[in-house]
Amino acid sequence: MSHRRAVLLMILVTLLWSTAGVVSRHLEVARGFEVTFWRSAFNALSLVLALSWMRGRAFWRQLPRMPRAVWISGLCWSVMFTAFMMAITMTTVANVLVTMALGPLLTALFSRLFLHHRLPLRTWLAIVLGSAGIAWMFGHEMQGSAASLASLAGMGVALAVPLAAASNWTLLQRIAHSDSAQEKPDMLPAVLIGAVLSALMTLPLAWPFAANAHDLTLLAGLGLTQLAIPCLLVVRLTRVLPAPEVALLGLLEVIFGVLWAWWGAGEAPSSSALWGGAMVLAALVGNEWLGWRRAG
Repeated sequence: MSHRRAVLLMILVTLLWSTAGVVSRHLEVARGFEVTFWRSAFNALSLVLALSWMRGRAFWRQLPRMPRAVWISGLCWSVMFTAFMMAITMTTVANVLVTMALGPLLTALFSRLFLHHRLPLRTWLAIVLGSAGIAWMFGHEMQGSAASLASLAGMGVALAVPLAAASNWTLLQRIAHSDSAQEKPDMLPAVLIGAVLSALMTLPLAWPFAANAHDLTLLAGLGLTQLAIPCLLVVRLTRVLPAPEVALLGLLEVIFGVLWAWWGAGEAPSSSALWGGAMVLAALVGNEWLGWRRAG
């Protein structure tokens, strides 16, 4: 796969990922852990069908013997699946997505710590500015009513997503660039493992179920088109795109997601989300622009 095609597919991935917020705002009765459970359950069902078709019967015999890296990646996916949807039910889409925008900076930092990639001064400055943007958001959300405290809690839950994502992209990149064929396991099953773990963790808290047919239809659509398809794609794309670039392109989810929620659900971002998001995006765009300029 060419680099250009990989970039275009990654943009498609972010567009699909970004639909979760606006769709969740049109749920009628399902809330909290039940939303997370059904989305993960439908994601798992979609992946069972997809991987059975892609890998055949041998896949199920090999699954219990998958190497440790697959299970670690699966745990990362489960945190991403669970924390994201829980955060969406606790605060605004904009707050969640801007908090998740720390992903590229955390990925760059993890690449330095665990893959020993050297980080230039511009990236360290970007990490500081991006962190300041998130601190700005948290500081303003802490002021005021109980609703603000709930929003702050939602942002705290959302922080688990970029942490897990940065860990996952770094692990996938290490595997993709390994010289040993034995150290390059099939990582697609990790997405299924993550979906099953997420569904199992939230099932006791989701009971008794309240979702009606309307909600189940929307959540089934999210499980297939917002999770299963793009997550399988992104695992494949990590073989072509470096981890920091995957995380950076993933920032488009912030723009797409906020626009979807604003246009499709009338959820305008708060001023603190706009200012904090501007600081994070400025840090990331500035870091990449300086890098491209130096390379040129």
